Amino acid sequence: MGRLVAERLLRRGWTVGVAARRTDKLATIEVARPDGTVVRPAKASIDITAADAPQRLQRLIDTIGGMDLYFHSSGVGKVNMLLEPSAELTTVSTNALGFTRMVGAAFRYMADHGGGHIAVITSIAGTRGLGPAPAYSATKAFDNTYIEALEQLAATRRLNIRFTDIRPGFVDTDLIRGSHFPMTMRPETVADDIVRAVTSHRHVQVVDWRWRIIVALWRLLPRWIWRRMPLRA
Repeated sequence: MGRLVAERLLRRGWTVGVAARRTDKLATIEVARPDGTVVRPAKASIDITAADAPQRLQRLIDTIGGMDLYFHSSGVGKVNMLLEPSAELTTVSTNALGFTRMVGAAFRYMADHGGGHIAVITSIAGTRGLGPAPAYSATKAFDNTYIEALEQLAATRRLNIRFTDIRPGFVDTDLIRGSHFPMTMRPETVADDIVRAVTSHRHVQVVDWRWRIIVALWRLLPRWIWRRMPLRA
């Protein structure tokens, strides 16, 4: 999803820096603008679970001359019905600790440089605890709450920082490919919705309209019904 969003921003004329744990995944990112110019993003190798990730982000920011938008799309998840420990801990390390590390670094940068916009991909999985994927749903709920808290913190400190929490339903990416999840969405369609949400400065955007209905129904269910629902992955 990060790649697709980066390509759309490049096409719109943005200066873009992209990062991943392995830069070979970034090597082929390029777009042709309407005038025929082929543009590519600046690239950096950043592992968000590593302690030096904020310093690597700062070097990328310096390379492109500043940062008005920080877009966080890094995340992992796994159906873990047997509660295998390494899967749970890897998910927490990336989706909670890594998320906090990078979003916090972006917040501090923007607080020191006149503001900006932090947009993150979380998930509809943060709405309720999902038995088939405990760490995934728990960490996405953490991400939702963390962004909401930073919104309040920015307002309290009178910082010009905007936030967008993007909560997709199931998207046909490597994360779930091969599984049989309902209402799976095309990545390209979701990327278009994400760019619209970011450029219109939405605070929270559930993608798409079908998932907005599902999420609303999930929230209405009493806890005693929810915990007895036999969810299957």
